[in-house]
Amino acid sequence: MRTLDFTPLYRSAIGFDRLFNQMEQNISNNNSGYPPYNIEQQDETHYRITMAVAGFSEDQLDITQQQNKLVVSGMFGEDKTERQYLYQGIAERNFERKFQLADYVKVMGAKMENGLLHIDLEREIPEEVKPRKIAINVNAE
Repeated sequence: MRTLDFTPLYRSAIGFDRLFNQMEQNISNNNSGYPPYNIEQQDETHYRITMAVAGFSEDQLDITQQQNKLVVSGMFGEDKTERQYLYQGIAERNFERKFQLADYVKVMGAKMENGLLHIDLEREIPEEVKPRKIAINVNAE
């Protein structure tokens, strides 16, 4: 039994609806774990997602960012060759992997290297959102 009820939290946590919806979606999402991936924090503002996409070429992969969601998908073409496998351990199947990105995170680029897809991300916080020091004026009267 893997169901959680976040209803009591909705009553006392104002403005966190998106967070609770994301948690419910992640719990109910039955991800197969394919393809395997790593998420690496390179420094305070730079991140890298590395996915093992052996067997896929660059034109079979699609990377899309829409607002705070990153979608990476791979589509194998139709293989007309009849094969008789004695053992098939290489997963030759299509996939779609979704990542929820934090605010102000954008994709800077992607590259393929030795069967690994590297997606570089950067968090750019706008100046108007960054904390700023407020001076205290003393009025001499």
